[in-house]
Amino acid sequence: MSIFIAKNALKLSPGISRQGFLGSTVVGSKQYATKNDNQGGKKIVFVDAVRTPFLLSGTDYNKLMAHDLATHTLLHLQRKTNIPKEMIDYVVYGTVMQEVKTSNIGREAALAAGYSDRTPAHTVTMACISSNVALTTGMGLIASGAFDVVVAGGVEFMTDIPIRHSRQMRSTMLKASKAKSFGQTLSILSTIRPGHFIPDVPGVAEFSSGEIMGHSSDRLAASFGVTRAEQDEYALRSHTLAKQAEQRGDLSDLVPFKVPGKDKVVDKDNGIRVSTPESLAKLKPAFVKPYGTITAANASFLTDGASAGLIMTEEKAKQLGLKPKAYMKSFTYVSQDPIDQLLLGPAYAIPKVLDIAGLSMKDIGVWEVHEAFAAQILANLRALDSDYFAKEYLKKSAKIGVPDLKKWNAWGGSLSIGHPFAATGVRLACHTANRMIKEDQQFGLIAACAAGGQGVGMIMERHPDAKL
Repeated sequence: MSIFIAKNALKLSPGISRQGFLGSTVVGSKQYATKNDNQGGKKIVFVDAVRTPFLLSGTDYNKLMAHDLATHTLLHLQRKTNIPKEMIDYVVYGTVMQEVKTSNIGREAALAAGYSDRTPAHTVTMACISSNVALTTGMGLIASGAFDVVVAGGVEFMTDIPIRHSRQMRSTMLKASKAKSFGQTLSILSTIRPGHFIPDVPGVAEFSSGEIMGHSSDRLAASFGVTRAEQDEYALRSHTLAKQAEQRGDLSDLVPFKVPGKDKVVDKDNGIRVSTPESLAKLKPAFVKPYGTITAANASFLTDGASAGLIMTEEKAKQLGLKPKAYMKSFTYVSQDPIDQLLLGPAYAIPKVLDIAGLSMKDIGVWEVHEAFAAQILANLRALDSDYFAKEYLKKSAKIGVPDLKKWNAWGGSLSIGHPFAATGVRLACHTANRMIKEDQQFGLIAACAAGGQGVGMIMERHPDAKL
């Protein structure tokens, strides 16, 4: 781990000049200057968030539905913040692998959690950044003046993904349902063949390229010269930091879950496992065999979990007597070549959102970046530190530089805590807010890649009233 940090803790680039100061405020021990907002004059605050324990799919949640986890987060968010349910104006919830019985899971979970039946809700999807979309959609609703208080979250339940009949079987069954007589029905059904019974399983490959994300990550690692040893070292770092954060009680966004029908109360993420370099080195490649570098240990795992966060205008928070943790500041979404640059979303989003916010690398005190694969993280860091990448793809005169890795995913990340696709964005936002308070930092930056060659960058700023 020390080798990785020493090798990559490079001197930061000069960065982008400051602009748009509105004034200063004292937070903790530092004198901070609040940057200009681009939200129609409304200051939008992040009050707090909760999440279920993130569990490996097929473990303790295996008898549940995504709806159960989503309901749990919405219920406990209201309990944690003590906001009256009727004060919630809108719910936006993300999901990727949609359960057909609860197609608008945001609405169904809100009703089950006891929110008012007059509170509208909708569901969004943008792969691994779905709850980032939920958050920024909420920001847009607030900035437009439509609503003051929004709950944004996301859920993923990989234990029970929707599997359909084959297209041939579906077509035959639909024809049979429209038959005019029993004889006609039998005639249609007689056309069914053994091949019709092969199920239609949700694809793990990119639709546009036909390539599995693990293969893309292996190619990205080769392109940027990221070795297997470096990937394993980064994965070990993630698990070690997550275990330390868990032991210190830093993962306070987690709310225990009592599984119905079992005595056990789930109160921890179950994917955090600190191994040894020797054990990691023994694992075989998971995708490109036998020469690939991506393994089960240096890739994020299939995860069940849900999250929910509360955002509102600062004025409304004051009226309700709430103590917000952070301001929701600038954000951006990016997209690029979904084949060769599928996982480079952060390398594109980070400089763009810094430009929008008028900030530089050195202004960021907390980095929370989604870890899809260790190779993806290391490739993005190398892209940020590449003059060629900056000039050729970002159209900048010089490289962005490498962030201070002591401030990077200091409580672990998706490799260790887990990655329920649509729930990760709110987890990143909550850890950013909590770390800014605990580490006495002003600005935090969130970044993530997503399927389809997309990505997100978000800036949060510690609120002067913030408390853990």
